[in-house]
Amino acid sequence: MDTEGLSLLLPPTTLAALADSWLREDCPGLNFAALVTGAAPSQAALWAKSPGVLAGRPFFDAIFAQLNCQVTWLLPEGSQLVPVVQVAEVRGPAHRLLLGERVALNMLARCSGIASAAATAVKIARGTGWTGHVAGTRKTTPGFRLVEKYGLLVGGAASHRYDLGGMVMVKDNHVVAAGGVEKAVRSARQAVDFALKVEVECSSLQEAVRAAEAGADLVLLDNFKPEELHPIAQALKAQFPRVAVEASGGVTLSNISQFCGPHIDVISLGMLTQAAPALDFSLKLFAEGATPVPHSRRS
Repeated sequence: MDTEGLSLLLPPTTLAALADSWLREDCPGLNFAALVTGAAPSQAALWAKSPGVLAGRPFFDAIFAQLNCQVTWLLPEGSQLVPVVQVAEVRGPAHRLLLGERVALNMLARCSGIASAAATAVKIARGTGWTGHVAGTRKTTPGFRLVEKYGLLVGGAASHRYDLGGMVMVKDNHVVAAGGVEKAVRSARQAVDFALKVEVECSSLQEAVRAAEAGADLVLLDNFKPEELHPIAQALKAQFPRVAVEASGGVTLSNISQFCGPHIDVISLGMLTQAAPALDFSLKLFAEGATPVPHSRRS
C-alpha cells in the first residue's frame, strides 16, 4: 500500500478539529512558559530515538498548522526508523513551537508505535505463507481512534470497522438480548439489507453453523485456542465456503503465527491499539545556521 497516499483518507476539517482539541486540552488558559521563550523566529529538529515505523505525519502537520508553524519532512510516511535519525524540521515563533511540542510528540509516538506493532504482526503472518488480513479492533482510545486506525493502515494492517456503522457485529450480548443467534442475525440482516456485512461472534461450531444458515457474512471465532480454532474453521468452511472466518482473542505478536491457517480469513489483535509500545521522539531547538543535534547543548 502507498503509505504516502493514506493521508488522503483524512478530511482536513477533521484534522484541524482534532489538533485544536488536543492543543486546547494541553493549554486551555494562560501559557506562562511563553514569557520565558518569547516569540522570536526559531527552528527545531524532530529526532527519532527508537526503531520502528514512522506514522502520523498528517496529524503532526495539523497540530503545527494550528500554531502557524511550518514542518519540513526529511523522511516519508511509513519509513523504517533507524535511530538516532532526524525526521523533520519545524519552524515558527519559539513560544508556538514549544506549545505544540508535547502534543505533537505524544501523538507521533503513539501512532508510530501502533504502525510498528502492526508491521511486525503482518511480517510474522506473511512469514508463515498465510495471505489473509491482519486487522485491528474497535478497542481504541476514546477521542484518539482516527490516529490509531490510521497507524494500523500505515503498518500494513486492516483497520477493521471504524465505528458501529461500518459493519454489524453481533456479539454474545447481542445474541442474549435478541433471544438467540438466528433472531439476532435476521434482525441485523433486515436492518442493513445489502449495504453492510453482518458478522457474528460464535462460541462453538454449532453456533457458527446456525449463524451461517441465518445469513451471516462473517463468523468471529473468539478466544479459541489454535488447536480448537482450525478444525472448527475447516468444518464451517466445508459447509459454507462463502462465509469468512475471523480469529480473535488472545492473539499477540508472539503467537499470531499459530492462528494463521488456510481456513482463517482475518486475524484481529486488540493489542495493536491497546498495548503497542510508543516510540521515542524528541524535538530540539537549534540556532539558525547551526547543525541540529539530538540533545541540548548549553554552555
